[in-house]
Amino acid sequence: MSSETPCIAVCMIDPRTKLCFGCGRTLPEIARWHKMDTTERLSVMSTLPARMAEAGLERIEPRPKRA
Repeated sequence: MSSETPCIAVCMIDPRTKLCFGCGRTLPEIARWHKMDTTERLSVMSTLPARMAEAGLERIEPRPKRA
């Protein structure tokens, strides 16, 4: 995972909160991510843990890859 993305390849949007269960971003944020500069990305990433907690969502962890 890059230090400039919270994506963990668990792309599922909660229908109630509209947040991704894997990273906590909204669909508009995900769509714009590649256009954001580093400062904006880091700013969004700094809000994600609190955003998920406030929404009552637990991050879904990716499944380990099988050998």
